[in-house]
Amino acid sequence: MFDHIGLGASDYEASKAFFLRALAPLGVGVAMEGPDGIGLGKNGKPSLWLQQAADKPARLHLAFAADSRQQVDAFYRAALDAGATDNGPPGIRAHYHPNYYGAFVIGPDGHNIEAVCQKAPA
Repeated sequence: MFDHIGLGASDYEASKAFFLRALAPLGVGVAMEGPDGIGLGKNGKPSLWLQQAADKPARLHLAFAADSRQQVDAFYRAALDAGATDNGPPGIRAHYHPNYYGAFVIGPDGHNIEAVCQKAPA
């Protein structure tokens, strides 16, 4: 549904480092960077934009698609290593549906960041 989303960051460098490290297992990297911020995405297409902001942003829930449960597990470890706080370890969330495998962390600005694989195990 979305082409891209932009977030204001209270500490641009900390948020940049966090998202690059946490989303690397999902194949997300720098698509472009300039004076107005950084665009992260896959295959050179920016989908998540970060920019410095003076205002405290409202907390968001951002869910990133993973191709496998192993990617969800790797996201969770990478996010915690990057300084995130646990908000739900990798596992099935059957209240959504039987194959909803997700992991949740709280990022640098208090956002609930998730990686989710909605496929049945191979």
